[in-house]
Amino acid sequence: MKGKIGLEEHFAIDETISDSVGFLDDKVWPKLKENLLDFREKRIGIMDQYNIQMMILSLNAPAVQAIHEPKRAIEISVRSNDVLAEEVNRLPDRFAGLAALPMQSPEVAIEELERCVKDLGFIGILVNGFSQIDDPESAVYLDLPQYRDFWKKVEELDVPFYLHPRNPLPSDARIYDGHPWLLGPTWAFGQETAVHALRLMCSGLFDDFPNLKIILGHMGEGLPFNLWRVDNRNAWVNESPSYPAKKTISHYFQENFYITTSGNFSTPALLTTMLEVGVDRILFSTDYPFEAVSHAANWFDNLDISENDMKKIGRENSKMLFKLNID
Repeated sequence: MKGKIGLEEHFAIDETISDSVGFLDDKVWPKLKENLLDFREKRIGIMDQYNIQMMILSLNAPAVQAIHEPKRAIEISVRSNDVLAEEVNRLPDRFAGLAALPMQSPEVAIEELERCVKDLGFIGILVNGFSQIDDPESAVYLDLPQYRDFWKKVEELDVPFYLHPRNPLPSDARIYDGHPWLLGPTWAFGQETAVHALRLMCSGLFDDFPNLKIILGHMGEGLPFNLWRVDNRNAWVNESPSYPAKKTISHYFQENFYITTSGNFSTPALLTTMLEVGVDRILFSTDYPFEAVSHAANWFDNLDISENDMKKIGRENSKMLFKLNID
């Protein structure tokens, strides 16, 4: 399919590149590093080869969220956003930007978000899960009360928010002790992000701000396949859940969340997700350069789904969600 739009496609700056060490085998680190730091030399050629019209770019992980010193987190978020804005301005028909925000300071995060949207022309936000604040052993999640003003601003600006994975802190990851292969994209990324998303839904956030638009990658981090159980649990006891939210988890998931195909090129998973949330809330993505554009594009282009559904997932849903003015 021509004209695809990918929206979990990453870059790095010198100050954050080391955060991506260890996610893949050491022997491919030089290539991964080169691809993360590159914007034009290789990336555009790959996009052209596999009919990717536009990449919506975001900083690598965990980056800003793992900088426990708020002043430094602010500095790196501003620097990365400035670098990204410069690259987007050079090729605005091929790139768009998602803001990296210093959630260590909700007030500054609001200021940087407004700068990114109003001054730099960014079309959304990507935050790498929980933030470490002051104490490197802290893990501060976005359902907490101190972020309500931030979410109010996100709704006011009407920009999508991408909740991206990161590994749990070692102190919170004892279940993985002795099994390091389960960390990262194999399992820990999805588990960590799914719980974070559930916290947002249970907190009443979407009762307060019903127009928020949250994006999850990797075919929804497993949530589309567990919605029934999350809502029904031991249904025979006929007890309502005790969380603050007023509606079911599936209601918020189907009304406030969008799903990308990043790093999960499974046809059965896609079909299940289409049945759970509908084709209008699914968006093509690769997770480049941690995943291969060739794998994503070849899988997607050969799906046995309707032409209309392919166009929606491949580009039209992203155009609508991000208000992209492209042909």
